[in-house]
Amino acid sequence: MVPDISRGSRTYGLLAYLYGPGKRDEHIDPHQVASFDGFAPDPGRDPDATLTDLTRVLDLRVNQLGDRAPKNHVWHCSVRTDPGDRYLTDAEWGEVARRIVHATGIAEEGDPDGCRWVAVRHADDHIHILATIVRGDLRQPRNAYDYKRSQAECRRIEKEWGLRELNAGDGTAAQNPTSAERFKAERTGHDRTPREILRETLRQAVAGAADETEFFTRLTEAGLRVNKRLAPSGDTLGYTVALPGDRNRDGQPIWFPGSKLAPDLSLPKIRKRLAAGPDDQDHDPDDAPRSAHPDTQSSSRPQPSQARRRAALVAERATIALGQDDDEEDAAAQLVGAGELLDALAQTSPAATRGELREAARAFERATRSHIRAERADNRALRAAARGIVRAGDALGRGEDGGATAMVLSTLVLLAIAAARWHSARGHAQQAAASAQAARHLRAAYRAAARTPIRAMREQGRRLPQPVRQRYTDTINAALPNHQLADDPGLDALAATLDQAERAGHDPAALLKEAVEWRELGTADSVTDVLVWRMRRLGKLSATADAPHRRPTSTAKDIRTGTASRTGVRTAPGQVDTSPARVDSVDPRSRWPRR
Repeated sequence: MVPDISRGSRTYGLLAYLYGPGKRDEHIDPHQVASFDGFAPDPGRDPDATLTDLTRVLDLRVNQLGDRAPKNHVWHCSVRTDPGDRYLTDAEWGEVARRIVHATGIAEEGDPDGCRWVAVRHADDHIHILATIVRGDLRQPRNAYDYKRSQAECRRIEKEWGLRELNAGDGTAAQNPTSAERFKAERTGHDRTPREILRETLRQAVAGAADETEFFTRLTEAGLRVNKRLAPSGDTLGYTVALPGDRNRDGQPIWFPGSKLAPDLSLPKIRKRLAAGPDDQDHDPDDAPRSAHPDTQSSSRPQPSQARRRAALVAERATIALGQDDDEEDAAAQLVGAGELLDALAQTSPAATRGELREAARAFERATRSHIRAERADNRALRAAARGIVRAGDALGRGEDGGATAMVLSTLVLLAIAAARWHSARGHAQQAAASAQAARHLRAAYRAAARTPIRAMREQGRRLPQPVRQRYTDTINAALPNHQLADDPGLDALAATLDQAERAGHDPAALLKEAVEWRELGTADSVTDVLVWRMRRLGKLSATADAPHRRPTSTAKDIRTGTASRTGVRTAPGQVDTSPARVDSVDPRSRWPRR
């Protein structure tokens, strides 16, 4: 059961809509189910009653105040049941209306001076409550937090009446579009309202932004109209944004303050986020695969594949932080940073995954806000990863870019699942549901991104000589004794990755062990896929199946003295290069640096 509250200034205008034929859905048999005294004129059932009569009754106290009456004196609340709920009778809807006006302070039970109101039904699944907010003593009602109170009352009604129980809110959600905004979007042929488009554009603009100037520059480059509120000193005090072409009935742009689009998009909140970084780590040449061209590694601007590989690393660390209960502020900060990372990927990913990633980012946006504050926690690494992805630009859907996209998406699926568990453990129902929804979209995006690179790896694994393939299979079974992988289609891709790691100079068994121990695998849809991408990131291998080279021949002396370690390479039979390790070992228990 969903309440939707708004304010207006025209009692007659709203009544004409409620009793009229409807502008979007057909209004069937409009009539009252309850009113403030039970005797209000009902133009729907009484042929002698008119809309003017009902307006006069409802506006009686408003007119008594004259010029002192509140401008927006009409309080409007629609209450809608879930499509799967049972049919409610007029008597039941009347009870819903009385409980809502009581809970919100509009007209408390037993108060003779309560506001005047009526509840109109013109469809099976919802009612409209119209009240004029002037009491009998000519004061305004104490109806602060009316939306939160109506939500709480609806949750109680759902539980008592056996209706579908929705997740309780905590006051940190962004404001939903109004009915008028949704109808306007439909009339103009848009699938989303200006409010939703602006909110998403602002989130993408702040993702990885270095400072306030860059944030406002991104808004302008995205085509938004930006109006800054300036102090006499020239400092920016606040801002509003508008979509080009979105105008009111007077032809004026419709401006939205950032704080009205989402609680964390006010200028003070954005400034706090920007003050945390990101670190100047947009380019890390050591994170590039060894097969990358030297020019790629020396470029001042990160390549899309490099930016995604680095993002996979920091997303893994954020996932670990969410699994630890000792620092809630740190975990909350990682969720905010993960939201920026998703917004960055949604802007720059290939067409095959961009739609699902946008849906994932929209869903996860709700998971980034709760009453647990991240004031002193550090998410600079995630912000730097988001910045690197935005600076690198659009990624291709093939080659190293496509494989690196699958690599980071594989990690983000696990991060979203960890976020759902973290929120659920703290009773954050809406945030947990949003995280689970984001995970579903991320899974779909991963399947689209991984289809080509994983297929190539599987084909390469099948072409391995049978003795080599059996050796890798034994290595995998030894590392994963509790997993049944005999019929896993990803076993060939994992074998190909082990082969590629060994040819790059790693000890494949040691690299696989490190990937297995990095963090739990119980939440993975495909254990082999997760390990493929972990090994390729840890071993700095290319994100695609490379062309197989001639395998080094082993001698009896090799077998007696041991093969090369993961951090060394063969220089001669029985001899291991003792030069510094090529791959930095990462402690899976490592935590974020404290500021």
